[in-house]
Amino acid sequence: MDVKLINPVLQAFANILPQIGFQQNIEKKGLSLIGSTLTNPGLLLTISIVGPLKGTVLIGMTLEAAKHFASKMMMGMPVAELDPLAQSAISEMGNMVCANSCTNFAEAGIGGLDISPPTMMIGEGGHVMLSVPNVIMVKFSIDNIDVDVYVGLIK
Repeated sequence: MDVKLINPVLQAFANILPQIGFQQNIEKKGLSLIGSTLTNPGLLLTISIVGPLKGTVLIGMTLEAAKHFASKMMMGMPVAELDPLAQSAISEMGNMVCANSCTNFAEAGIGGLDISPPTMMIGEGGHVMLSVPNVIMVKFSIDNIDVDVYVGLIK
């Protein structure tokens, strides 16, 4: 996978988070190239991208992190479980990040991209095999919530 294909996604992630309530600290903790198989840490949000680029962007976190993330998005409302409202908040964040990524790709000369509605997988330990040979994983700490962003795109 071309590492240049990750920058528009990471820019979108950094642009969207402050708009949805994350203000304190967005820190990149690491970047690695992994194969096409991922293990679900608890919650994986999947958005497919089609057009001149094809592949998937996934956002993963533990179930506890997902509860804190949803609470932060819902202006501090307590989230004791990942009910449909909390799931919807996290899905909307993924939708916003990927839509903004498409705008960033268009500004970089790769237009005509479409995204799928987000698909959420809940359950620790499940394996997900993507249709691309390699995936770039970026670890973030967002207001002390650990979040992994996986980008698997090919031209």
